[in-house]
Amino acid sequence: MKYDFTSIMDRRGMDAIAVDGLGSGHAPAGPKEGFDAIPMWVADMNFPTVPTVPEAITARTKVPHYGYFSPREEYLDAVIRWQERRNGVAGLTRECIGYENGVLGGVISALNIFCSRGDHVLLHSPTYIGFTESLGNNGYHIVHSPLSLDENGVYRMDFADMEKKITENKIHAAIFCSPHNPCGRVWEKWEAEQFMELCRKHDVMVVSDEIWSDIILDNHRHIPTQSVSEDARSRTVALYAPSKTFNLAGLVGSYHIIYNKALRERMEKESSLSHYNNMNLLSMYALIGAYQPAGYEWVDELCQVLSENVRFACDYIAEHFAGVRVSRPQGTYMLFLDCSEWCTTHGRTIVQLEQAGWDVGVAWQDGRMFHGPCHIRMNLALPLSRVQEAFARLDRYVFNA
Repeated sequence: MKYDFTSIMDRRGMDAIAVDGLGSGHAPAGPKEGFDAIPMWVADMNFPTVPTVPEAITARTKVPHYGYFSPREEYLDAVIRWQERRNGVAGLTRECIGYENGVLGGVISALNIFCSRGDHVLLHSPTYIGFTESLGNNGYHIVHSPLSLDENGVYRMDFADMEKKITENKIHAAIFCSPHNPCGRVWEKWEAEQFMELCRKHDVMVVSDEIWSDIILDNHRHIPTQSVSEDARSRTVALYAPSKTFNLAGLVGSYHIIYNKALRERMEKESSLSHYNNMNLLSMYALIGAYQPAGYEWVDELCQVLSENVRFACDYIAEHFAGVRVSRPQGTYMLFLDCSEWCTTHGRTIVQLEQAGWDVGVAWQDGRMFHGPCHIRMNLALPLSRVQEAFARLDRYVFNA
């Protein structure tokens, strides 16, 4: 490979929550003596980003003025090219692109123009903890429509359940996570079409979180929600960012795509009210640096690496961890382990199981925060050697101890 996905980065003492935040907040506990921590919880990557990102940032920092600025045309044009080449989006114009400090902030701004505080909002469960916390903090009530596993172990939407809950709860807004976090589903076109047709039928507005849309595994294909119909294009606020793709979350910076002029103007007004939703100069240059030809190559290699990590992990679980079930993700770099059978068989709680992993340095994440009752979420965006070491420890000290 052209880029480095094998070196083990030492992130200690360099501001990384993934390694320096262990034992605080939602973080796993630190390991026992004799084990180093393998960060497999917070959703960022343990790979160096594409070199054109630090090159673009460094070049700009050498120009010694950092005052007020407007987004460069190169920024907007880079987004248009990226969406066209990666997602097949045609006809996107600069006017349809707007800045957001973060995807979750964009979600709330969109809900604020779609709803009244106290309204019910439809989400699929399991559910990303960021949705749970941000909606709750802003006075919205989540109505969950559970995803279910089909005969092939693939998570599917229950359209009858969604329609029932939309009508019973007078729902006028839904969040569509595409690809899905934490399940890793990359929705097929017919699924997105059927979801959006249901929203059209009941006049439900849609916030489509597509932050994971670049991390697609094993030749699956991301379908932008707005592309499935003209109605979907007019009733959807879509949110993207380079942060998951290029490991840039610490720089802050996302963007929305809104084709409906009236929605776009309301979204821009809502986002402006705090006087806080302003682009950072260096995050602008980070996106410009990321969305270069090298970035396209780098992401292609990244997806190959992550596909191999997922194959290794899922095959290892099937062969060695009896009682643990996992649906092989089609996108993202997260696994969502269902440990119900293992815990029942071994008379252990999910808390005890998680702690056993933390003790030997496998810093995985409590899946109950994502509405998985006996689940663990696990980040595989590490060099394969570290993934292999983590599974060797889980085999020896946890699942088969």
